Amino acid sequence: QVQLVESGGGSVQAGDSLRLSCAASGRTFSGYNMGWFRQAPGKEREFVAAIGWRGDNAYYADSVKGRFTVSRDSAKNTVYLQINTLKPEDTAVYYCAAGAGAILFNIKGYDYWGQGTQVTVSS
Repeated sequence: QVQLVESGGGSVQAGDSLRLSCAASGRTFSGYNMGWFRQAPGKEREFVAAIGWRGDNAYYADSVKGRFTVSRDSAKNTVYLQINTLKPEDTAVYYCAAGAGAILFNIKGYDYWGQGTQVTVSS
């Protein structure tokens, strides 16, 4: 089992930045790919970013490329999502997830999920 706890969300203005954190505990964190997803009201959960278990490959949804940066600190068992130049359309609950498989861009590739952290961006 891997337990994931997100933090760092909040209510911000358009153009602001946030850094979301996801602290992992339980089984070995370093062996898992880590992903970030988001879900806006009335919409399906969508892929945002992912980082491989080695930390040397990062992947992003087209809608967030250039504004979002995913990273991980294995010593702290934590993965981060830096979000810059926030837009109202970024408003959603952001979830981190851990998976041991090869699928990074779909929820099916992840076995463990956090409870989510709310990000609200006003114009």
